[in-house]
Parts: sequence; C-alpha cells; structure tokens
Amino acid sequence: MSEFAVKAKRASHRLNRVVEVACVVLLVLLVFDVWLGIVSRYLIPLPLTFTEELARYLMIWMALLAISCGIVHREHIGVEFLFVRMPASTRRFLAIAFDVLSFVFFFILFWYGLGFAEKGFSRVTMIYAMPKGYAFSAVPAAAAIAAIQIALNGISDALAARAPQSTGAMSVGGELD
Repeated sequence: MSEFAVKAKRASHRLNRVVEVACVVLLVLLVFDVWLGIVSRYLIPLPLTFTEELARYLMIWMALLAISCGIVHREHIGVEFLFVRMPASTRRFLAIAFDVLSFVFFFILFWYGLGFAEKGFSRVTMIYAMPKGYAFSAVPAAAAIAAIQIALNGISDALAARAPQSTGAMSVGGELD
C-alpha cells in the first residue's frame, strides 16, 4: 500500500475515534435522560417534560453520527454473494465504484441537508422553544463526516496493493499498519 493510502487510512481511523467518543457521550446522555424521565414520571412526581424531547434529539444525533463508524469498518450493506465470485480486477473496480456512488449520495445529502437545517432555524421546538435547526444540523454534519470517511476509504481502495477479497469489515484496502 502506498504511503498516501496509509496516511488516508490513519486519518480515517483518527476521525472515527473522535466520532466514536462523541457517540458514546451522546449514548450516556441519552440513557441518563431516559432514566431521569422514567424516575420523574413513575417514582417522583416531578413535571420534567423536557426528557422526551431531549431523548429524541440525542438519539437522532447519535444514530446519524454512527453511520460514519459503519463506513470505516465496512459494516454497511454489501452484495457479498456476487462480490467474492468476481475476478480481482472487477472487485477493485466495484469497490471503487461503490465508494464513488456512496460519496455522491452523502455529498448530495450534505448539500440538501444544509438547506433543511437552515429552514429548521425558523421553527422552534415545543418544550425548549429553541430552533429546530440545531437538531436538523445532524443531517449535514453526519453526511459530511460520512463523505470524508468514504473519500479516505476510496483512496485506500484505489491505491491498495491487492484487490479486496470481500466487502466485509476491514477487508478493502488492507489492515492499518
């Protein structure tokens, strides 16, 4: 694997580490928020109405950010049955084609997500009375991170010494040295 491909894979893993930590923090906050909602509803009669809305927004951010984690580890949907039966040159072409198509999809999602988030700033949430644009910003943010991860994986796919053997986890582009 070329030096540039190794640097791309390392950058991908560093970015993924940041996203994984963010997802864990969001998950901990989500669990605490849901626990607080249950306690305030059934054990202590406190009128804490914000917990349901906060849980919704935490879950949206966490789920959308986790997409890029699946991309890094190649744990997205792949057509393994056909892919492994192709010759090596075709597998390399298909891996790069999948990367290009995925990048285009996430770039379009990012582009239109910007408008979606911008329009959300003119609407407010029911409980917090804060602009919904903050919650809607998860779409372009997650799409941008996913597009970056796909581009970094695409560099590894294109410059790998050998063609990928499968579409499964850590198979395309080789292991990180």
